[in-house]
Amino acid sequence: MDAKTAAGGAASGTHAPLVIGVAGGSGSGKTTVVRHIIESIGDDQVTVLEHDRYYRDRNDLRLEERASLNYDHPDSLETDLLVRHLHELRAGRGVEKPTYDFARHARQPVTVRVEPRKAVIVEGILIFTDAALRRLMDVKVFVDADDDTRFIRRLQRDIAERGRTVNSVIDQYLGTVKPMHLEFVEPSKRYADIIIPLGGHNTVAIDVLLTLIRSLAAR
Repeated sequence: MDAKTAAGGAASGTHAPLVIGVAGGSGSGKTTVVRHIIESIGDDQVTVLEHDRYYRDRNDLRLEERASLNYDHPDSLETDLLVRHLHELRAGRGVEKPTYDFARHARQPVTVRVEPRKAVIVEGILIFTDAALRRLMDVKVFVDADDDTRFIRRLQRDIAERGRTVNSVIDQYLGTVKPMHLEFVEPSKRYADIIIPLGGHNTVAIDVLLTLIRSLAAR
């Protein structure tokens, strides 16, 4: 695999960044794996694009209506915008990454400027369900964990970081998260180059992944 050319060309005189896709169910340990990758390559050498920052702008709906939407279906995400942003970064141009208010279920009016670096990490539960997005990835990693572990992690995160209640997290998990995981996320595992069982706690698998990434990033 040629990390510089596998997904297309870059701007003249530059190398396209190494694009690493990190997928897996909600609460599987993706953030931990991403953190290990960043530490391995260097914080100043990595740009991160989180798929869940690309939820579609539905500010035309009332809060109660937005809260009832299915955010675990691929159609809830503006993936074509993420694909365009990734093309821009691979061509050596910066992009304006959207921001999202998870407590209000709404895209915010401000964006965050991100510049191309040695590596770009694309992270999210549904990133392997889109063929155009997959084609831009040099390495595809699926972080796996059992259902109970994922649910507990999601519950803790959504209460602490996203302003959710216990009941709202449980309702969302049973109503959309679990069914969509079975329909879309779990089947997308077949597209992965590397599968990491036990989430971010599988040190052997993570070491193997980091060795590969450091080798590709050094080219």
